[in-house]
Amino acid sequence: MEEKNFLLETCVLAGKVMLENGAEMYRVEDTMNRIAASQEEEGISFVTQTVVLMSLESTKNIQMKRVSERTTNLGKVSWVNDLSWGLSTNRITIKELNKQLREVERYKAPTQVWLKILSSALISGCLMILLGGTWPDFFATCLVGAGGYGAYYISATYLRLKYIDEFISAFIMGSLAFIMIKIGWGFSLDDMIIGSIMPLVPGVALTNTIRDLQEGHMLSGVLRGVEALIIAMMIGAGIAASFGVMG
Repeated sequence: MEEKNFLLETCVLAGKVMLENGAEMYRVEDTMNRIAASQEEEGISFVTQTVVLMSLESTKNIQMKRVSERTTNLGKVSWVNDLSWGLSTNRITIKELNKQLREVERYKAPTQVWLKILSSALISGCLMILLGGTWPDFFATCLVGAGGYGAYYISATYLRLKYIDEFISAFIMGSLAFIMIKIGWGFSLDDMIIGSIMPLVPGVALTNTIRDLQEGHMLSGVLRGVEALIIAMMIGAGIAASFGVMG
């Protein structure tokens, strides 16, 4: 019985780590079931946006973990996939898997704010060009994207109000775009705004929504879709508010 409880614990831990870092629901359930199958057990899993549940056919025990924070770190998702594959091919044991999963869960990527701001600036400028903008607006768009991400980081760190962070960031981006036009550093308001807001767009959430719906996970697919829609609405509201104030 202790071995089965340990297996359940390991399966749920793998699911929790994957869900926290942006994996699709069907991928989370499939990974948990594969870990159980590697130990000759049939898993019964149920995953939502906030809860990971797992049981085994051979026992009535159920383990659950709650997921309160979610982000996008596909590196951790791939890491867990590699570990579960290692278990399936007998390269590691279930105990080694549990130990390494805890290391993945504790792992924190180096937080270099300046690098994130620089990356956001370059992404904004490059996406503006890819979406039909012109080179004279490149530098101004980079500044708008950097300022918007800086506002997002400050809001997410100190206010911690989900969805309000996107609103504040979009408002700052729209305001900065107007300022760039007024001081003569930018020429196309639309191109600068479109390029700078792209890093805020919930692309992974939208992709996962479609994938979950295709796999028949209607509940999680709809929930992810609503979350992505709310984020998109807050971005639009922030831009609209900047037009109202600066326009």
